[in-house]
Amino acid sequence: MTNELTKMTIATARDALRAGEVTSVELTEACLTAIDGADALNAFVHKTPDIALERARAADDRIKAGEAPAMCGIPVGIKDLFCTSGVPSQAASGILDGFRPEYESTVSQNLADAGAVMLGKLNMDEFAMGSSNETSVYGNAVNPWRRGDDDTNLTPGGSSGGSASAVAADLCLAATGTDTGGSIRQPAAFTGITGIKPTYGRCSRWGIVAFASSLDQAGPMTKDVRDAAIMLGAMCSHDPKDSTSADLPVPDFEAALTGDIKGKTIGIPREYHMDGMPQEIEDLWTRGKEMLADAGAKIVDITLPHTKYALPAYYVIAPAEASSNLARYDGVRYGHRAKLAQGDGITEMYEKTRAEGFGDEVKRRVMIGTYVLSAGFYDAYYNRARKVRALIKKDFEDVFAQGVDAILTPATPSAAFGLGEMKDADPVRMYLNDVFTVTVNLAGLPGIAVPAGLDKQGLPLGLQLIGRPWEEADLLNTAYALEQAAGFVAKPAKWW
Repeated sequence: MTNELTKMTIATARDALRAGEVTSVELTEACLTAIDGADALNAFVHKTPDIALERARAADDRIKAGEAPAMCGIPVGIKDLFCTSGVPSQAASGILDGFRPEYESTVSQNLADAGAVMLGKLNMDEFAMGSSNETSVYGNAVNPWRRGDDDTNLTPGGSSGGSASAVAADLCLAATGTDTGGSIRQPAAFTGITGIKPTYGRCSRWGIVAFASSLDQAGPMTKDVRDAAIMLGAMCSHDPKDSTSADLPVPDFEAALTGDIKGKTIGIPREYHMDGMPQEIEDLWTRGKEMLADAGAKIVDITLPHTKYALPAYYVIAPAEASSNLARYDGVRYGHRAKLAQGDGITEMYEKTRAEGFGDEVKRRVMIGTYVLSAGFYDAYYNRARKVRALIKKDFEDVFAQGVDAILTPATPSAAFGLGEMKDADPVRMYLNDVFTVTVNLAGLPGIAVPAGLDKQGLPLGLQLIGRPWEEADLLNTAYALEQAAGFVAKPAKWW
């Protein structure tokens, strides 16, 4: 029965909890058992069973009393980027070793207020910088999927790799992720789950360790689109503590899931037909178009002419913001501090602490960011990238102004690859994993990845839908129609 409980979706668990068929304590205990048996996946890096059972008991009382929100009693995992009061929150970095915040991020607080049960903290790329979850101080997170009979460990994607792995392996019913250039959508596609990045400003960034402040956005990673709608509704709120948080009402996203997309216009951007794209990705995209057309949508070709500049612009803007945000980690106030030699001063303390505390990828991006912001290069790189970003945003605005309701693209340029297969290659090869996703962050738009098929090795492949700003409800409904048509129900065979 334990296995069956952890396989529940948020929606089925909510209904079972309300009907008295299961308690939150039973559901939580089943997840904690599954987590303890899945150390091979390295998804959960800080387990919080005491907090989980305490919240589960409180949720059961609340459900019995009636009027409990949809997320009440639902066991979830929290990405290590979210500050959680009294619980280690390291952003998977050695420089934050021992950091236990005395405050709670707004998103994790919203979930707690809704009665969700925190099972623990999830693995990720260090400071959310990576596409494979190989830059974590905790070691690699592992994808529960395998290539046929091959026992090579695969990446669950990044940076929200632990979140994706935990949801796909049924260790929790859902998880939080963050998305700066695709870090919710790419791992969701690699693990056969659903992940939505809402419009920039829909979820508060307060209490989430910052990578690139103008791009970062939190979102849910769930087993299906309905669950994404339920959890997103609980995560969103206006937050005066975040100056970029939008003061807009949060719609009932679940109520929008009718599956009726008759008369909707779906754009297919010609620029996303990349050279060297695998045939399986191209075929999946074609099937996606056919499925939406069969559901009553009108398919039109569109152009987003500045797409080819998105990746270079992103890898100027994101490191620039990272170099500024990460300057606060200096060994003075919290986290790791290097041991100093006789005669060392504050400069040596900064240098040694940062050299020891940051991993190679973080150092690389901090140096790139510092370089592009330096005198003499600011205009040549950073300001030019900002202008390109404005052009990319205008491309989308022009398309939406022509009556396009959503845009369909592949979510990733490939299925999940083996851990270590790209690590020592040219870093640009790894950065190309974000080729279909970064434009959405640069333009601040909502985007969702939906599992839509398997490749010839039996690995999941996802499609991405991009929506109009603030119209997550409409985007979720289109994704729901695509999900219904694709009928993806495959699960990884248990080996861990």
